[in-house]
Amino acid sequence: MNTNLVAIAAALAIAVSTIGPAIGQGMTARAAMESIARQPDAAKDIRSTLIISLALMEALTIYGLLIAFMLVAKV
Repeated sequence: MNTNLVAIAAALAIAVSTIGPAIGQGMTARAAMESIARQPDAAKDIRSTLIISLALMEALTIYGLLIAFMLVAKV
């Protein structure tokens, strides 16, 4: 197996799996801050929901990192 291709594949796995969740996390955080600004009374509920949703989005990035590690381990 070509080492260069594996390195490129690992880099693409991390890059692609990071771009989507990063954009999603930014949009989610923006929406949560707008919601808290409109309804300060619901800040506690919004914050807890935000943290759970950010953790689920971050899991997608961790999967990409895992795939990159698996690719590099095959070298």
